[in-house]
Amino acid sequence: MPVFALKIEYTGTGFAGWQRQKARPSVQAALEDAVAQVEPGRPAVLGAGRTDAGVHAHGQVAHVHCARGWNPFRLMQALNHHLKPAAIAIIDAAAVPEAFHARFSAVNRTYLFRLVTRRAPVTLDRGRVWQVPRVLDLAAMRAGAAYLAGTHDFTTFRSARCQAASPVKTVDTVQVNRHPYPQGTEFRFHVRARSFLHNQVRSFVGTLERVGTGGWRPEDVKAALEARDRAACGPVCPPEGLYLHSVHYNPDPFGQGVAG
Repeated sequence: MPVFALKIEYTGTGFAGWQRQKARPSVQAALEDAVAQVEPGRPAVLGAGRTDAGVHAHGQVAHVHCARGWNPFRLMQALNHHLKPAAIAIIDAAAVPEAFHARFSAVNRTYLFRLVTRRAPVTLDRGRVWQVPRVLDLAAMRAGAAYLAGTHDFTTFRSARCQAASPVKTVDTVQVNRHPYPQGTEFRFHVRARSFLHNQVRSFVGTLERVGTGGWRPEDVKAALEARDRAACGPVCPPEGLYLHSVHYNPDPFGQGVAG
């Protein structure tokens, strides 16, 4: 049975998250509805990451088993037609080996968090960034972020609802960069790891924002990490600034991308 990998972009606003749920709209259910229009039955669409309600994606990856040997470009076009008007788009597609699994074959994942500081309300990016009115210290946030890279017990930065078997994870990088934004500043946090705990990235960013305001010292991030206590975490920031930015595989199933 042919297997296809799909690279997916979506706005998480209005969805209860990636995973299908009873009586609540989800990205997975919308994709499976679209696939059902072109394939017999209702093939499952399995994703690389279970993004929460309000979380977006630039490069979510999913796979689906099809009965028909599609040209990947035609499959992408057909699914995008049936996804309308949902804020979901297939931006690439590829035929992959039967053993490929979007979640378990992934080498690592990168999340992006966008934080904007300015006084005037954000309008064009409403629902797509976390806005705070305070000036933030980039150097201090970078110093705090350095404590979060590496292999650690991340109990402090783990949601109480997290179902992972262990709080120990290896975080490859936590980068913080500053970018111009109209009448303000945008801070982008890139966090890369093979896998994540529930709310781990949002816990990182909420804690680092506190460092940026001067409420915490960078060394307080180290102390919070070593406490291995959820109560030691800074505030968990809202979901609207979070994006599943990319999922990496070796080899890359998408190569040079689809062609018509």
